[in-house]
Parts: sequence; C-alpha cells; structure tokens
Amino acid sequence: MSDYPLFQLGKPRFDQNTFFGRFRHFLDVIDPSTLFVSERRLRDSVELLHRFKEGTLPPGVTNEQLEKHDNKLWKAQKIKQAIIHPDTNEKILMPFRMSGFVPFGTPVVVGLLLPNQTLMSTIFWQWLNQSHNACVNYSNRNASRPNATSSFVYGYLGAVTSAVSIAVGLNVLIQRAKRFSPTTRVLVQRFVPFPAVASANVCNVVLMRWSELSEGISVLDQSGNVVGTSRVAAKYALTETALTRIVLPMPILVLPPLIMANLEKLPLLQGYPRLVLPVHALVCLASFAFALPLAISLFPQTSQISVEKLEAEIARAADCKIVYYNKGL
Repeated sequence: MSDYPLFQLGKPRFDQNTFFGRFRHFLDVIDPSTLFVSERRLRDSVELLHRFKEGTLPPGVTNEQLEKHDNKLWKAQKIKQAIIHPDTNEKILMPFRMSGFVPFGTPVVVGLLLPNQTLMSTIFWQWLNQSHNACVNYSNRNASRPNATSSFVYGYLGAVTSAVSIAVGLNVLIQRAKRFSPTTRVLVQRFVPFPAVASANVCNVVLMRWSELSEGISVLDQSGNVVGTSRVAAKYALTETALTRIVLPMPILVLPPLIMANLEKLPLLQGYPRLVLPVHALVCLASFAFALPLAISLFPQTSQISVEKLEAEIARAADCKIVYYNKGL
C-alpha cells in the first residue's frame, strides 16, 4: 500500500496531527514549482476538481490511481490551492503567494542580514520586509467574512514601527558599547534583525486580531461542530500565535549569521572578498528554504482546551470535556 491517502477535496494530503505530516504538507504549500504553472494547466486542474466534486470524473481517474504518488487529483488540488484564493476564487499575485514566499523573500532576508549597515539601510530593509509580509498576509487572508481594512493598516504600521525602532535602537546601543571589539560588534549586529522581526510579528498579530479578545472565536467539538464562541479561547489562541510568530523567524535570521561567521574565515573568501555576497545569498536561500517548513511544522494550527477553562455557558452547552479551536499562524 502507498503512504498517500485516497483523495479528499479541500483536505490536507498528510496527517496534520504529526510533525512529519505537517512538514510534508508545508513543503507542498511553499513549493515554488507552482509559480510556473501555465494558464491551461490551471484551468485543467480546476476543471478536474470540479468534476470530482460533481461526481463526473473522466475515464482513467480511479481510487486505485489515487494510491500512486503522481496521481492527478492531488496535483490538481496543490496547483489550485497555490494560485487561487479559496474564498474569493481570484488569482493571488505571484510575489504574494505562499509558493513565492521563499524566492521573493530571500532577497529581503539577504538585505536584512547584510553586515555593516547604515541607519538608512537598516530602516529600508526592515520596512521592505514588513511590507512584503503585510502583502502576503493580506493576499492569503481569511476572506470568508468581512475584515476591516483598518485592522490590516494598523497591523502593518505597528509592525513597521516596532521593527524599525528596535533595529535602529539596538544598532545604536551596539555602536556605543565600548566593551565590544570591532569584530565582535559586527558579529552582534548581524543578529539584530531577529529581535526586530520577532517583535514586529507579535505587534502585527496583536493589532490585527485584537477584536477577537472582545468578540471571541469559535470552539468546536471532536466532530467539528461549533459549540460556541469563547473569549477565553481567543486569549489562548492569540498568546500561542504570538509565541509561534517569535519562533518562526529564528532559524531564518539566526542560522545565516552563524554560518557566515565561520565561512568568512575560510582562505577562499578571505582571498576573494567579492564571493562573500553571493555565498551569503546562497546561505540565506538554503536556510530560508529548509528552515521555513521546519519552523511552521513545529506547531499544529488546531489546539485543544478543557471546557472547564472556558465560559460557563459553553461548559453547559458542550457534551464533551475537550474542545478545539483554530489558533491561526
């Protein structure tokens, strides 16, 4: 038997309750090969999925074929989900698709981690990073219900402000630190982007989802039925998401400085300093490509909580001891 399950429309291909399942799922999500899918293949994929939904599949697509690694339906769903927004049914612009996050985001990461940055370059790269993140978040937002544009604007402005303030502030403090040698100062400065980006991520998620604390979020039973709307669960979800946003950029912004600090000691790079930038870019690309799915896969998007910790009306309405909620990412 194959490791691949029978096709389920709209469902992930791999088990989301395990780290390995989530890792394989997110490898599909960020696969940049879907950026090169032609219009004809996209139309064919959408049509194939529509026929499956209507029960009118063409000859040759059977359950036996679905056990194969290269089956048509899983590929069609991967292509559609990578390009078409599930709520608006409109194409997502290529730079803002999840499959474009690594190729279009790598130049920004390279810029963030450049050594010996000036005040203006620090501000520029932090602004560009938060602008790219904001566009990706908005393009892939949950559009199943109306969202105030102001929440995205506030989240964006808060993220830019916090990122730039912390990055500039830390760089100034490092420059004024008399105990640091010039070499140590350059090394420490390379790690400044991580706390700046992590704090901006937290600021962004708090500002964009602040209304959830007063309105609450849906909690579900094991069958997926809505039990109620809980402000307590919203508090847990917001806290967990904020912690996730701190951990996610860690391998992407911490590994390259550590690797480059050792590579720059090699005679090759010391003898040919012009190679430092392209090597730096390759290290950032590799770290981004491999660390991103690993970091995202650490945390399941659905969490559980005892009904005893929730509001009394939900505890009375629930027929179970444990309920579930989507904490987001």
